[in-house]
Amino acid sequence: MSDAATLRLPWAVRAEPVDSPDARTLLREYYTEVADRYFALHEGRRSTAAEIDEGVTEYPSGDLRPPNGLLLVARDGGIAAGCVGVRMLDARTAELKQMFVRPAKRGLGCADELLTAADTAAARMGAERVRLDTRRDLVEAVALYRRHGFGEIAPYHDDPYTEIFFEKRLRQRLR
Repeated sequence: MSDAATLRLPWAVRAEPVDSPDARTLLREYYTEVADRYFALHEGRRSTAAEIDEGVTEYPSGDLRPPNGLLLVARDGGIAAGCVGVRMLDARTAELKQMFVRPAKRGLGCADELLTAADTAAARMGAERVRLDTRRDLVEAVALYRRHGFGEIAPYHDDPYTEIFFEKRLRQRLR
């Protein structure tokens, strides 16, 4: 390719403290999007700032810290574009949390890079499988997870907002 504009440089994906300014902003944007979509579907409205504050409190991200968790942030040209959390549920099972890509960066491979990095991080923490939960109205996320080899499983918790559960076996990797 001779046109530099058509080249896509790899996303820079690294673990970041969950309380860094970019991480806090991404996580709030994540909660805002999923809450807005929920309320639009079920109540015909957007979420309020108070509801987002409540959601961030109800679903804290503090467990996305080493040694049993982490938050991966993808950057494009140094600018935070998306995130995904990985936490260990038990000695061999990791869980993905708060998968989010900013709308302007969707369709460019950021989510794929985040999921690949999450698999690697989970394997390094000792996981043999990765689980996640989501809602059926988050159709893009459901399609992404299926494309990455996740299959539906029985519920592994009882969160009232969760409708579908996924799991994927990880390939054994050298650590």
